[in-house]
Amino acid sequence: MADVSLSIPKGTRDFTPGEMVKRNYILDTIKQVYKVYGFQQIETPSFESLSTLMGKYGEEGDRLIFKIVNSGDFLADIDESELKKSNSLKLGNKICGKALRYDLTVPFARYVVMHKNQITFPFKRYQIQPVWRADRPQNGRYREFVQCDADMVGSNSLLNEVELIQIIDDVFTKLGIDVIIKINNRKILSGIADYIGESDKIVDITVAIDKLEKIGLSKVKEELLEKGLSSQSIEKLTPIFNLIGSNSKKISELKKILVESEIGLKGIDELSTIFSYLSYLKIKNTIEFDKTLARGLNYYTGAIIEVKAKNVKIGSICGGGRYDNLTGIFGLPDVSGVGISFGADRIYDVLSLFDKFPQQLTSPTKAMFVNFGKGEELHSLGLIKKLRDAGIPSEIYPEQEKLKKQFSYANNRNIPYVIVVGENEIANNVVVLKDMLSGEQRELKDSELIATLQQ
Repeated sequence: MADVSLSIPKGTRDFTPGEMVKRNYILDTIKQVYKVYGFQQIETPSFESLSTLMGKYGEEGDRLIFKIVNSGDFLADIDESELKKSNSLKLGNKICGKALRYDLTVPFARYVVMHKNQITFPFKRYQIQPVWRADRPQNGRYREFVQCDADMVGSNSLLNEVELIQIIDDVFTKLGIDVIIKINNRKILSGIADYIGESDKIVDITVAIDKLEKIGLSKVKEELLEKGLSSQSIEKLTPIFNLIGSNSKKISELKKILVESEIGLKGIDELSTIFSYLSYLKIKNTIEFDKTLARGLNYYTGAIIEVKAKNVKIGSICGGGRYDNLTGIFGLPDVSGVGISFGADRIYDVLSLFDKFPQQLTSPTKAMFVNFGKGEELHSLGLIKKLRDAGIPSEIYPEQEKLKKQFSYANNRNIPYVIVVGENEIANNVVVLKDMLSGEQRELKDSELIATLQQ
């Protein structure tokens, strides 16, 4: 009997072999597209120095970093008076010198600075690894999940943004998910802050309006009031929030509103350039200029991108943007970067919800030999070696059991082919190949087996 007391932490999951086949389908699809666009793969440690991560994600992001308590007597240098104050955040920063990575972008910035002499710029990298966030688990939100990042550093060209949007379009087209690709620009948001006379509140404004879809306009206004914005300034945001129409119409109207903001007009110009390139590329998915898109991470400085699946209530399944100053905080100024990140776990949930996984996804094993006994085992092992040498995943049932049980095992494993080799087959140098999906079976010469399975 299973121990009912066993459990795993909330926000984490086990994955069965069948689920891993589906997850690898997602990851392999993303990886193949990255490679087609010329990106190179790297990996970084699962944990970083706490100082590397803190202060890069804003106040809310910093609270969601999983800190790792120092080894040994981690309280040795802590004054007793500090313990009595019960300030867990301040104390945590003193007794923790490391933390699990919150995302892959900040570690990548650290990587670029440390390896700048070995990197050829512009540098196009991709990275597929898990990240951790001390968030409240809920539908589509996990504490441990895989991110699939692609970034370009060392180039200011807007062609990079265009290429990343093409990658997004290619990936979701291959996966069969209809998405909306939302685009904005942090310079436009800065221009909006100028327009309402609250340029010094840009961080508070972006953090608040990033929640617009989740909590609604009235709650966003309440939060902005709490952050110290005047009611007059907040009301000036309303007509901006209410802009509707085509992308070009919204851009045109916003350009009139921000006519006196130099940074706002620069953001509009960058966005217009991106849209002009995309218009030639026949992007298959919907692209929308979302003037309220903020993405609450402080390091974005230019274009920001967020992708949502149509007809499903789940958070973004891909996002990213331009960050001009990120490596500068690690001592390497003037290296601009732009990147995106696919959320593999949420993509899995969307594909499962709409039953979009390909039907032909099967076990890694392509063929299983039935087991009739010692003599047949030896002959089958020889054939299996030839199949494996040819790159065909194959195995033999390890016990001499009734055929019904062996065939049931193959069915449960979703193994597409079963190979029967008995005394008569050995004598005639043939095998019987059964297609487990159609039920069709045919006799093949040993020499024909590899070519047949490779087809």
